[in-house]
Amino acid sequence: MLSVVVFLPLAVAVGLVAMPRVSDRVVRSVWIAATAADLALVVALWIGFAPGPSGFAYEVNQRWIPTVSAGYHIGVDGLSLPLVALTAVLFLACALYSLRQTHRMRAFAALFLFLQTVCLGVFVSLDLILFFVFFDLSIVGMYFVIALWGHRGAARAALMFFLYTFLGSLALLLGFIGLYVASDPHTFDIVALTAQNPLAGGGIFSVLVLLAILVGLAVKTPTVPFHTWLPPAHTEAPAAGSAILAGVLLKLGTYGFVRIAMPILPGTWRDYSPAIVAIGVAGVLYGAFVALGQNDLKRMVAYTSVNHMGYILLAFGAAGLVATSDAQAHDLAVTGAVTQMVSHGLITGALFLLTGVLYERGRTYDMDAYGGLAARTPWFARVTAVAAFASLGLPGFSGFIAEFQIFTGALGPVPVATALAVVGILVTAALFLRALQRVFLGPVRAAGNGDVADLAGAEAAAIVPLLALAVLIGVFPRFLLDVIEPAARVVGTLVSR
Repeated sequence: MLSVVVFLPLAVAVGLVAMPRVSDRVVRSVWIAATAADLALVVALWIGFAPGPSGFAYEVNQRWIPTVSAGYHIGVDGLSLPLVALTAVLFLACALYSLRQTHRMRAFAALFLFLQTVCLGVFVSLDLILFFVFFDLSIVGMYFVIALWGHRGAARAALMFFLYTFLGSLALLLGFIGLYVASDPHTFDIVALTAQNPLAGGGIFSVLVLLAILVGLAVKTPTVPFHTWLPPAHTEAPAAGSAILAGVLLKLGTYGFVRIAMPILPGTWRDYSPAIVAIGVAGVLYGAFVALGQNDLKRMVAYTSVNHMGYILLAFGAAGLVATSDAQAHDLAVTGAVTQMVSHGLITGALFLLTGVLYERGRTYDMDAYGGLAARTPWFARVTAVAAFASLGLPGFSGFIAEFQIFTGALGPVPVATALAVVGILVTAALFLRALQRVFLGPVRAAGNGDVADLAGAEAAAIVPLLALAVLIGVFPRFLLDVIEPAARVVGTLVSR
């Protein structure tokens, strides 16, 4: 069943491309039906989720490249299942949002369905080569989304995105080859490598392998100083592309930390956890303060992604520091980090779709071009305000649950770093309140002088459910935490070896 979830979107994409000329209406209907069916299958996976002795459910392990012991090995646990669900939800939201899309509709839908398969593939992969194949293909898919459907500077932004992230993937491949060489017997299987702990003795080779993996994942996340491709890519991408880039593709990097780097290289991860903490805090503060200085609304939201990814790195670094001394703090930090991945995907995905709504009305992201829109577009103003408050971590939303766990888990081992990270929340609150005031309050400016339509039905159908899920997690977090916490404890056991 898990293979069906992964490859159903790709099969539909191939079918769309192979079909004779069809209307855009048919393409939209097929796209929405495919993503809705995939989400229904994911819900069924969640309901029937019962990890086996290996810790994974719905596991499939077939020979693929036997000469290097690489296989088609997939499965889900409490770390990956929430991200699989997030992926299905966001791709359905983007399909609904794109009901008004008219430019190259069939290619647009097929490309998003392809992206859905490769993103799901990363989250279910239990083999390093399989992980890398899906990881690399996501770069190709997003390159074409930005280049073909982006704004005026799309070609340069797409090229910058591709070169940066492809270079990172090459570093990641070197790290994977290093793990293969160190293992005995040689294997690319993640479960087998985790059990082996092939570089338990430490040494320079283990440091180099960890460095290669960290660089590859850090570029994708992205963390400071590997973040410079992100703002141009977001600014020039279409709204649906930005929502997937922020909501799903960035999580491919952070997921790699907790799936590969931490459990397979536990000793080296513990040794270099202070550096991970420092990088995380740098991302939190840099992202928040640079976002505060932006006039471009979409670019501002892009920099808040750097800020939120910093919290995840802070949590993973702190978890490494307490892995052998405080299991509860470790589990809190890891659980908070995974919850943050889900929360950020929902909320920031909604924010990017909302910036797309604004651009459709005013043809600019410049906040100084707007003003007084709350009186003309009350529903758009209300939904944007909810998304902004959710992003700054207000209680009642998923972001609060995530950040509370991260700070609780990190405060003991790294109190100064945690205190500095809290400053990021204050700055984030200031920048979102400032943005709401400039766009929706005060006198009407040029971009709002014409007939400004309120939130359309398709746009609301895409955005409101994302925020509703953020509220659901914020008010009733147990349904998510009960899945994540057992897997976080397993990671704690592995990292403490």
